[in-house]
Amino acid sequence: MSEVKRHRVSADEDGMRLDRWFRHHFPQVTFAHLNKLTRTGQVRVGAGRVKTSTRLAEGQEVRVPPLAFDTRPADLPKDDIPPLTRAERELFQSMVLHEDKDLYVLNKPAGFAVQGGTKTHRHLDGLLMGLGVELKERPLLVHRLDRDTSGVIVVARRRAVAASLGKLFATRAVKKTYWAVVKGVPSPAQGRIDVALLKARGPEGDRMRAPASADEAEDSQKAVTHYSVIDRAAKLAAWMSLKPSTGRQHQLRAHMAHIGTPILGDNKYGGDTDMPEGAGPGLHLHARRIVFPHPRGGTVDVTAPLPKHMMQTFSLLGFDARRFDADEE
Repeated sequence: MSEVKRHRVSADEDGMRLDRWFRHHFPQVTFAHLNKLTRTGQVRVGAGRVKTSTRLAEGQEVRVPPLAFDTRPADLPKDDIPPLTRAERELFQSMVLHEDKDLYVLNKPAGFAVQGGTKTHRHLDGLLMGLGVELKERPLLVHRLDRDTSGVIVVARRRAVAASLGKLFATRAVKKTYWAVVKGVPSPAQGRIDVALLKARGPEGDRMRAPASADEAEDSQKAVTHYSVIDRAAKLAAWMSLKPSTGRQHQLRAHMAHIGTPILGDNKYGGDTDMPEGAGPGLHLHARRIVFPHPRGGTVDVTAPLPKHMMQTFSLLGFDARRFDADEE
């Protein structure tokens, strides 16, 4: 780009988050880079500064700075992007839980990043770039999971499908169920956590927390999680069903820590200390199930099997995943 560009928000994009808008129009821009562009005021909506979570309205103009990224269309892959290797194709295929001509639903492994960064060179978005070389149009991520969270994630096979799903994911039409193992047992056993979250930057990375003052509350984002104890191991740990109504960064992790029962293995929110001997290593948070209307009609309903480290912990604590599948509705 040689000059600032301004793009008008269409009717189909009304209510879409800025980060999702960028992902649909400029998939080459990583989330980390977009954060930098908004933080420094290079990306604006109208004349005002914005956050990546800002929701757009029809008719608004998005200011896109020059030289920020390669602006070639996503369906024309870069010349220097090679197709998938055999090992990469096998890795991708091992994740596929559902596939049709419009989308994939994948089972992302724990520890596998969704997008790249300064020190992250192996990630799901990279696989999609290679797949796009073969398909002649790059598949696009519809939403994200933390690197250490496993489970279901949706990928659109074409930009038009991504736009449709992006708008859908901005509503409550998508139902997500996460399974987690937490330290201790929440009381009451079922509840609703309505605690706004604020990003706190630190030397060990970003964390989300509740605002501590009225001034901080103005900068926080509404976050709501519904939780239910499925089973417990005395007072040591509990197997949880978590259903977020909003999609904030680290929402489930921060909320469970906020009520005093951090997710087992969570090194950002206090869940990695005093772990039960013999528990599987890593974060015990799994995107278990997703249900949403298919763009062409009908319903997509996909469940992801537990990762090995959580199966190890389930076995240790006497939890039986097969007994409660019917109770996830």
